[in-house]
Amino acid sequence: MAEAEAAAPAPAPEPAPAAAGGAEFSADQIEDFKEAFGLFDRVGDNQVAFNQVADIMRALGQNPTNKDVHKILGNPTADDMANKRLNFDTFLPMLKQVDTFQKGTYDDYVEGLRVFDKEGNGTVMGAELRIVLSTLGEKMSEPEIDALMTGQEDENGSVHYEAFVKHIMSV
Repeated sequence: MAEAEAAAPAPAPEPAPAAAGGAEFSADQIEDFKEAFGLFDRVGDNQVAFNQVADIMRALGQNPTNKDVHKILGNPTADDMANKRLNFDTFLPMLKQVDTFQKGTYDDYVEGLRVFDKEGNGTVMGAELRIVLSTLGEKMSEPEIDALMTGQEDENGSVHYEAFVKHIMSV
């Protein structure tokens, strides 16, 4: 009896988010996802490491935070992230769950950056934006920030944030 009770809660959380969000993928989409998943299989056992799940989801057009992926994977240890593996049938419900997450809109991001527009001229200081990206929320590394900011600052070190958001959302 105790085994049945312990086994029942584990499967329940996975199907619920997909059903709640109504996220159903077509057979063609699933086939494409499976093909992309296979590209990350470095061993040839039709499985991928836990630490590859976020990258696969992003390659498939999702944008989960590392924290979201960690939670979906059951909050694994660093050792589990490096050594545990999962197959496509385990991955697909996780992808469906991420697909139901609310995504930020262009207006959301512009409004968030407008807070830093001290002069009300549609720009923010690049240096200030770099500090925000490296210290708030899901912190970015210097190389990630450099890649993101390349070509975005004008001769005064300012960033036109509406163009910046369009750039980010198109990448």
